[in-house]
Amino acid sequence: MQFMLIYKETTAEVARRDDPAAAPAYWGAWQAYIGALSGAGVVVHGNGLQPPRTATTVRVTGGQRQVQDGPFADTHEHLGGYFIVEVPSLDEALEWAARAPCASAGSVEVRPVLPPPPAQ
Repeated sequence: MQFMLIYKETTAEVARRDDPAAAPAYWGAWQAYIGALSGAGVVVHGNGLQPPRTATTVRVTGGQRQVQDGPFADTHEHLGGYFIVEVPSLDEALEWAARAPCASAGSVEVRPVLPPPPAQ
């Protein structure tokens, strides 16, 4: 089964990326986690994302496109990245999610990947 692990980080965690004192531990934890995922052979695809300040949000209201720089203002967690993993069960996907560095300060959402529609 394929699952998407959606990594959500707090603003404080995202700030650690660029903090000279905190960055080595932040990136070291992610490198170890990604190395474990890769070593287990469960990764189908994945990417980290640029910080929330680089985001652009688009909404269409009344047929008019509205563009806002950055994420929604009241967001307490930001999408940091994702992996698609292929594992035998939801339980195993949850185990990988719990090992993510952001699981203790942010969260990891786990969702089954929707299979492609049947050929017609």
